[in-house]
Amino acid sequence: MPDMLVKLYELPEKTTIINQLAEGGIVIRRGLAPEKHIVKDWVRRTFSEHWESEVDVAFSRQPVSCFIATENDKVVGFGCYEATCKNYFGPTGVDPSMRGKGVGKALLLACMHGLHDEGYAYAIIGGAGPTEFYNKAVGAIPIADSIPGVYKGMLKKVQE
Repeated sequence: MPDMLVKLYELPEKTTIINQLAEGGIVIRRGLAPEKHIVKDWVRRTFSEHWESEVDVAFSRQPVSCFIATENDKVVGFGCYEATCKNYFGPTGVDPSMRGKGVGKALLLACMHGLHDEGYAYAIIGGAGPTEFYNKAVGAIPIADSIPGVYKGMLKKVQE
């Protein structure tokens, strides 16, 4: 999975999709420090321990660089930036039952606007999985020769 580059000065606006989701009961917002343990636990159970570690870092920043999607006061998605490297987006994930509703796009846009608000002109999507989604949503383009990128040599848990 290549890294991808995003022009933050040409982002689509985020308000429309976030408001549409809110009308349907899905709230997109920055995580709050007292929720860190809840979000981390959900990410570990739903996705991986690696992503849980990155969420931990994102919640340690000020402002918190983890946006969450909630429905009925439960986490249904998350998106982080500046967790592994400066100016990086990711990880991000949406509960499988919530996919296809725009939650992932809303989280992506919230994070990208967060990076822009912090003064960046460009952002990197690290190890982008759904490259077509990122291209369509924010005009992201692959970065040549970026596999495995910063993740080269990353430790993996040994199965016992």
